[in-house]
This record gives sequence, C-alpha cells and structure tokens, in this order.
Amino acid sequence: MGQVLAVVSGKGGAGKTTLCAGIAACLADEGKKVLLMDLDVGLRNLDLSLGLGDEAAIPFTAVMRGEYPLSRATTHPQISGLSFLTAPVTETPESIDPAQFAALLAEVRRTYDFCLLDAPAGIGPGFALAARSADQALVVCCGDPASLRDGARTAQLLEQFGLQEIRLVVNRIRRRFFRRTRATVDDIMDAVGLPLLGIVPEDEAVPLAAALGQPLTCYSRKGAALACRHMALRLLGVRQPFVRI
Repeated sequence: MGQVLAVVSGKGGAGKTTLCAGIAACLADEGKKVLLMDLDVGLRNLDLSLGLGDEAAIPFTAVMRGEYPLSRATTHPQISGLSFLTAPVTETPESIDPAQFAALLAEVRRTYDFCLLDAPAGIGPGFALAARSADQALVVCCGDPASLRDGARTAQLLEQFGLQEIRLVVNRIRRRFFRRTRATVDDIMDAVGLPLLGIVPEDEAVPLAAALGQPLTCYSRKGAALACRHMALRLLGVRQPFVRI
C-alpha cells in the first residue's frame, strides 16, 4: 500500500508548495509512482510549481465523485512516474465530503507508492481534510521565531488528528541570519518539537524556475533542488547528510 503525506504550514509564504512539488519529483526520479494533489480549493497554484500552468488538469473532486477515473490524472510530460490532480476553483473546502475524500485516498494508496497532499496554508478546513486523511505529515516553516511558533502549533494540531509520524522541513535558510543569531539546527527542532527531515537553503533558482515555467528539479540540481532530493531519499530510508548552517 502506498503512503499519503500531508505537506502543511502554519502560514503562507513558507514555500510549502514548491517543496511539495520538488520532493514528489525526486521520489518519481527514484522510480516511485507518485501522485500530487492540490488541496488549496479555490486558490490552486501547485500546477505552476510543476511547470503545468498551461496544461488542462482534472480537479480531485471530479475523481472523488466518479466523474473521471483516477487513471485520468495528468501525467507530467518531463518527469516519468509523476501524476497530478488539481484543486477545484468553483467550490469551497467546506463542500468536500470527508468520507468521499477518504475513499479516493484508499484507491490512491492501491495505485501509487506515494501521494503528497499540498494542503492550504493555515489550520482551516483544507488543513483538517489533509490531516485526517494522511499517514504522515511534513510541517514546513522558515527559521524565524514567528514561523517556528506557527510550526509548533501546527504540529500540535496534527497530533490531535491522530498523526504520529510528523517531520519538520526548515525552508529558505539564510546562513548569515543563523550566524548572527547563533541559532542551531537543534534550536529549531526544540522550538517546533519535531524530528528534522530537511533543511533547504534560500535559492534564487526557485523563483527563476517558476518564472520560466519549469519544475525546480528540472531547472537546477543544486541548492533547494538538491535538498529536495535528499529529503526524498530520507523518506525512502536512505541516509543523507544535512545542509550545514
């Protein structure tokens, strides 16, 4: 059976969607069959991080309600093994039936090795939909105190939904900031209270890839893209070094 991962963040701007796409692409590069699902109902943007902004994509609600089979999920033209379901733009998160969504994910687990749910930022209905349906979760935050506090609160809520396997991703790390504040990776982990999956450096390749309509991992093999590859390998149980800050 496949694994469903909820990728969440306490607030917007943490880079969750870019990392969700990057990790999924790297899992597919390792030979896994991967489905990405955008849960940001009404405000979809995962397609842009995948370089699929001009592609027609089926919303997950259409598959959930039997209008299309799961096999019609959009396949990525550059990344073999990676498929995508977008979020609907004319519905609200409250309109999604949790039982129907759970049934969809049961089929997804039978079909794919991994499914990454790109949850909307915050702790609203979309977050709850992802949290109650996932097998594990990745909490994405930045290294500043406000983001770490949000990450800690998000982790507490995930635990209330019964999730036990929750890991932390610290994104957009600026080494100068950490040198001046004398912060360490252990400080970050203590502040959020989660084991670390990855540290991702601030990388100008991220906005450049988006501007050019390319997936990050197809545009670059360094910086944030390399960090995504290391995180994908850790999810597969392969030991990888962490970026030094």
